[in-house]
Amino acid sequence: MYLSLYTWNARTGVLDGLASRTGLEFVGWVIKPGRWVADQATTTWNRYLYLVGLRQENDLLRERLDTLTLELASKRELATEALRLRTLLDFPAPPGWTYSGARVIAQRMGPNSALETIVIDKGALASVVVNTPVITPAGVVGRVLRNGLTASNVLLLTDQNSKIPVLGRNHRSTGILTGAGADNLLEVRYVPLNAPIDVGETLLTSGLAEIYPKGLPLARVTAIERSEISLFLTVRAEPLVSLRDLEEVLLLHTQPARTPPMDGAPVAVPGS
Repeated sequence: MYLSLYTWNARTGVLDGLASRTGLEFVGWVIKPGRWVADQATTTWNRYLYLVGLRQENDLLRERLDTLTLELASKRELATEALRLRTLLDFPAPPGWTYSGARVIAQRMGPNSALETIVIDKGALASVVVNTPVITPAGVVGRVLRNGLTASNVLLLTDQNSKIPVLGRNHRSTGILTGAGADNLLEVRYVPLNAPIDVGETLLTSGLAEIYPKGLPLARVTAIERSEISLFLTVRAEPLVSLRDLEEVLLLHTQPARTPPMDGAPVAVPGS
């Protein structure tokens, strides 16, 4: 039988063709799954490497974003400070006065404070004396209560010990602006019953106490009440300056009076 099959296969080649096709199918059944597994493993590895690189790139970008955010916040703060300082520098000093700038370094405000005060970084070494007026371009802040060598304590106009002679911008009615403590409106005392004054009118320094120059804005009238048992109006006002948000202030200094030279006395020439 074997010899007959061999002879028949040698003459026809049927068995060789069948074996060849069967072997190819078997090889295909074995290789295709292995190739698929290899392709999946390669793809998974490539994706893993890609994701690792992408995560590292994301970490670098996130770190860069944080750095740029901090830089942007710093630039914005510098721009805001520059705008505030420019406003201070553009303030025109009253005639006979000069001014210098100071930074607020501490605050003592609120119901638990004995006094409504702030601390500035200028003292006697910068020619700051007691009762030096402290202002901003928006209005009066207060006056120096105590001065050290390099720092000073400023009594705010909201403190109960603060009393400033004022007059109305429109009707020129006079009174004494008095602080009423933390979170309370200011009081304008000793305004006669028949004195003309309006709600919304701006109150200015009158200059009578010889501490503040005349004409500095202080407060805005918010309420006026008339009483049948008092000779004076009850006037309430609010400060023009947000005292809790102060960062920089101006200090006003009086200019020394110039005395004319005596007859025959030599006149000093600058640069000589």
